[in-house]
Amino acid sequence: MAQEPTTKSRRGAALGSAQDGSEAVSPGEGAQRRRGGPAFIRHYLLALQFFTRIPVTGRLANWVGFSPALLRASAAHFPGVGWLVGALTAGLLLGLLWLLPAQSASAWVAAVLSTVFGVLLTGAFHEDGLADLADGLGGSLERERALDIMKDSRIGSYGALALGLAVLLKCALLALLVQVDAQLAAAALFAAHVVSRGMPLFIIRALPHVGDTALSKSKPLAEQIAGAALVAGLCWVALALALVGWCLPGAPWPQAVLGALLGLLWMWRLLRRRLQGFTGDGLGATQQVCEVLFYLALVVSLPATVA
Repeated sequence: MAQEPTTKSRRGAALGSAQDGSEAVSPGEGAQRRRGGPAFIRHYLLALQFFTRIPVTGRLANWVGFSPALLRASAAHFPGVGWLVGALTAGLLLGLLWLLPAQSASAWVAAVLSTVFGVLLTGAFHEDGLADLADGLGGSLERERALDIMKDSRIGSYGALALGLAVLLKCALLALLVQVDAQLAAAALFAAHVVSRGMPLFIIRALPHVGDTALSKSKPLAEQIAGAALVAGLCWVALALALVGWCLPGAPWPQAVLGALLGLLWMWRLLRRRLQGFTGDGLGATQQVCEVLFYLALVVSLPATVA
């Protein structure tokens, strides 16, 4: 039986191809070219395959195909993956609140379980990136040494601390939002998953990939994301914001997006200063930071009479 790929190996696959950088067409891609079909659907399913645990297997996987070019094109649909993950976790949050007794502790139970569900859906893909980046940057001030530390599958004290604090803060902010308004919390959960997955696209656009150290096993997903792909990713984000804005027009969604943008700016400066570029771990950490700051900015922007 084939061994299931680890989070680290999934990120390596998602961020690259063979070490020689070849663009050989896989059998799956050849089959899909013969069969045709909407390219954006294949790109979306490929993103779903690599960035979640949602199964895209068998005939469907053969139809989708695989090649480095297809994987690069799938970058446009990172926020689209957030649509599905966010919708499922938000639905679970509302379902739990309907089942649980009307007690203040129920907000925490629902927040924690929906967070656990989101982690299970993605295989802790982004959380692992945050932990690895924290270990690398905390473990050494030297760029090359930090990059090598980030390739180690073991988690260190910096990574454990960063991951624990991030998850705790997400659960606390979600629990607070639930106590303010359950529908607001569900909408925020959905929107945060989409918006936070759009932010790493700007990192890919602005910085070079620097993950190819002596211990690296992969080449980058995209050294520079195409302008059309960036626009497509932003369309996913804009549609999600339009949806939550239509459902809850009085909520401070612009302020929440500003919080995510501030997280993006901070991560861009950090990666540029410490690594002179981005890695897969850096992209995962960017998603996590932007998600937390989306919730935080939303909470602090609520009217005092409501919060």
